[in-house]
Amino acid sequence: MTGEGMNQAWVLLAPVLLGAIALAGAALNGALAARAEGRPALSGSARPMLEVVRLMRQRRRVTVAADRLLWRIGGMALLVIALLKTAVIPFGPWILADIPVGLVWFNAMDVMVWAAIWLMGWGANSAHALAGGYRFLAQAASYELPLMFALVTPAVAAQSLRVSEIVDAQQSLWFVVWMPVAFLVFCASVLAFSAWGPFATAASGDIAGGILTEVSGVDRLLILAGRYALLATGAAFAVALFLGGGAGPLLPEWFWTLVKTLAVLAVFIVVSRRFSGVRPDRLAEVAWVIGLPIMLLQTLVVSIIVAVRG
Repeated sequence: MTGEGMNQAWVLLAPVLLGAIALAGAALNGALAARAEGRPALSGSARPMLEVVRLMRQRRRVTVAADRLLWRIGGMALLVIALLKTAVIPFGPWILADIPVGLVWFNAMDVMVWAAIWLMGWGANSAHALAGGYRFLAQAASYELPLMFALVTPAVAAQSLRVSEIVDAQQSLWFVVWMPVAFLVFCASVLAFSAWGPFATAASGDIAGGILTEVSGVDRLLILAGRYALLATGAAFAVALFLGGGAGPLLPEWFWTLVKTLAVLAVFIVVSRRFSGVRPDRLAEVAWVIGLPIMLLQTLVVSIIVAVRG
């Protein structure tokens, strides 16, 4: 197959692969939940598929005076945003859009998550959903600046905003080795913009599910699928920025990219289950007083190393 034919095939394959990775993450989460409840892990791993069937058959619930258009746009947007993020992630030799500002594109799509979750909270015309939307905005305002510097740091090291060039710059040494703070901040931010684990306060039980309170049927399925897809995309981007992309011995680049992505996704799911929810006000204090200064120091150290080498 020619290079053009491979690119055309990748346009169709990339969304399928993202869905498969997200489904693997959902299966792992279901298995861990079942194990915690004392049930066989195998039954838990099948839960995502059973949930898909149930939600596809469930009737959509609509609240009084809801803004249905905004509500539905917000629910569908998470999955679309995850797909748009995938466009700039190299998967071995393939990439949908190897644009010069791929890093900026990824961050811009993250900001679109703000709008999507806010629309879910606002459009439902529900107090609990609105509280969930406000919680996410407060959380996003805390993690976004540290995340921006976590993205800038590998770009400084590679002297490029093109994701493929950042991957190429790690051929001799993965960036996670000499910028671990940026890696950890980025991973925490992935959990935050996916509204996952300790950062899932926008959909937590103390506000009756928040943004998920009033959604059912296909609407709920799209939101849940979007959160898993964002988590999977974040794992793949962590591989590209900090773990050498497809670098690895013997086997093809696409294989190593897939293995690393699944490994990072598994760590996200396993680790996030060990932490309780973080209140947005506490997160703001930690992120701005501790996280941001440490992240700035990490960027400064990397900048000095690059300047000395240059």
